[in-house]
Amino acid sequence: MKQLLTKLQEHFEEMVIIRRYLHEYPELSHEEVHTPSYIATFYRELGLEVREQVGERGVVATLRGGRPGKTVALRADFDGLAIQELNNVPYKSKNDGVMHACGHDGHTAALLVLAKVLADMGDRMAGTIVFIHQHAEEIAPGGAKAMIEDGCLDGVDVIFGTHLWAPTPLGQVLVRDGAIMAAADRFEIVIQGKGGHGAEPQHSVDAIVVGAHFVTQLQTLVSRRVAPLESAVVTVGKFEAINPFNVIADTVKIQGTVRAFDETVRQKIKEELELLVKATCLGMHASYDFAYFDGYPPVINHVAETNYLKEIAKQVPTVEEVKVCPPFMIGEDFGYYMQHVPGTFFFTGAKNPAWETVYPHHHAKFDFDERAMLIAAQVLGAAAWSYLTSENKEDVVL
Repeated sequence: MKQLLTKLQEHFEEMVIIRRYLHEYPELSHEEVHTPSYIATFYRELGLEVREQVGERGVVATLRGGRPGKTVALRADFDGLAIQELNNVPYKSKNDGVMHACGHDGHTAALLVLAKVLADMGDRMAGTIVFIHQHAEEIAPGGAKAMIEDGCLDGVDVIFGTHLWAPTPLGQVLVRDGAIMAAADRFEIVIQGKGGHGAEPQHSVDAIVVGAHFVTQLQTLVSRRVAPLESAVVTVGKFEAINPFNVIADTVKIQGTVRAFDETVRQKIKEELELLVKATCLGMHASYDFAYFDGYPPVINHVAETNYLKEIAKQVPTVEEVKVCPPFMIGEDFGYYMQHVPGTFFFTGAKNPAWETVYPHHHAKFDFDERAMLIAAQVLGAAAWSYLTSENKEDVVL
């Protein structure tokens, strides 16, 4: 185990090189071509079994140890976002309008180098490690569900995953059993009024006014329709009425997201949303179209696997602190994996202590401390190796 951690330290510069290369050539969800090809080629050069186009564009590589045993899966995502990068760095995105603004390039680099180190030690390893490289995490329906349906979890006993997390200081690892990330749904509403001259509102039905009333009343769904001890978020991210300044708009398009941990709360908000827009439009002589899209399920960590990962992380020298974090309202399709096999998902702190400003995920100036990749690889590697080689998972010593 100590040799594994040391070898990862020795390969840190390779992680950086791979990450920066991937950062220069990001690809959007469901449009990934170069990235999965690069990943598959990397694994073939290691001599591992490789499957491409898993669930559409995913890659799965398998490392079989020298002795029989259980099977551990480790997962990293590799898609980018439709964001024009504003960072002034040597590895700035070369694909116009596309950027790795969430750390998926770091996830991929960490897992690739971890696989390389483990492959060199494979003859001493018991069991099997499956490296899952997932496409399309950023846009529902995502890649996880399709990859599972295509067999990426066949024979897997446990799965571990992590997310580099820029708001959390470098050296911290955040864990939580139970719900750690929320379900992430989407809704789209078109309000149809009656357009007219801006000077004669009495002859019109102002769709902007109707939409504004709806958005204002929307705030009461969580405060008055959800129990105080439950958690939910309803956010309108788009309100569009493209119109000349002196014309009353006949159409407004509204898009937003719903986040919740509890399935009952999730369904209640879905129902209340349509009732609210229906009542608002009826009272103001407008009509509407309503569409609701079920997104990712919540990420529910299993208790035993989370406790196991927590104890492993405490023993990794580069980890300064392991903290139990509150649930996050962000979404992730890792939850699909844990509907099929036990596992846990954790956050690896990636905040550079020297940076005055830390830009959030999905920001055009997002970046992270690259040393976090080493920590992520070491914790994932320690978890996988110990799980395969230790008979008593509750008493692991590195």
